[in-house]
Amino acid sequence: MDFTHINEQGRARMVDVSQKENSERMARARAEVKMKPETLQAIKSGGVKKGDVLSVAQVAGVMGAKKTPDLIPMCHPLLLSSVDIDFEFDDLNSRIIIYSQVKNNGQTGVEMEAITAATIAALTIYDMGKALDRWMEIGGIRLVEKSGGKSGHLLKDEGESSRQVGSLYSICISPERGQLKREVFQVNVISDYGIENDGHAGPWGRQVTCLNRASVLKANEEHGLDAGPGDFAENLLIDGIDFKQIQVGSRLKLGDSVILEVSQIGKEDHPSVVTRTLGVTLLPYEGLFCRVIQGGKIKKADRVEVI
Repeated sequence: MDFTHINEQGRARMVDVSQKENSERMARARAEVKMKPETLQAIKSGGVKKGDVLSVAQVAGVMGAKKTPDLIPMCHPLLLSSVDIDFEFDDLNSRIIIYSQVKNNGQTGVEMEAITAATIAALTIYDMGKALDRWMEIGGIRLVEKSGGKSGHLLKDEGESSRQVGSLYSICISPERGQLKREVFQVNVISDYGIENDGHAGPWGRQVTCLNRASVLKANEEHGLDAGPGDFAENLLIDGIDFKQIQVGSRLKLGDSVILEVSQIGKEDHPSVVTRTLGVTLLPYEGLFCRVIQGGKIKKADRVEVI
């Protein structure tokens, strides 16, 4: 068997990728830091004397991705187009889970950059908090997803604990409540407010409404309808996510940065423009009503992930 990373003398070399075609590439990795419950609470509340632990860890993770070829000898220097770090608090197991995502357009992938980013962020959390908890444990470091190149899209199967991943089939808005919504390609989502220029936005718990596209297709088939995006007055039509596994408090990540938290599933049913138009409604029975935890821009076909 020929190994691309071994030269004729049997020694390691940097793989020659000069003949590969450029393609859009993405990799996601994870790491975790286990700690005492009081340490986790101190980090959450900003009670660590060194400063904002997660802000520093996020910057460190981004820097780690950029420095990967300086740390790992045979990695190619790459022009990275995007590096992002997310943190998830797991109070039950007293840990912080770190997710990194790295993108580029090039001749080789960014798996090592994603793994390095998550690892450096974990090391930074340890460094920032070691005065409180010297016996924190770093582990669970692994690649969870990659796309691009010859191998295409790969997603690690982690059994029942794996995350649900889908996509945004459509985004719809209306200037006022009580109206059917019209589809748009891209919107700005505002923290603790909702979708810009949408009538449901505001300082309340039902800032963004979501429907499963499978429910719309089922309603069309059972009732002889031809309903499309916005016809059930939803903001987001999501493909590929099993809503039955989502609970109040679940979070959805949309695109690169937007995070929604489910505040309510279903609502009171009453005569509406939807029932008058279609004769059937879905949001009161199957809709996810969410508030915006973190804003940003989203567009049609963006990735949706249950986090």
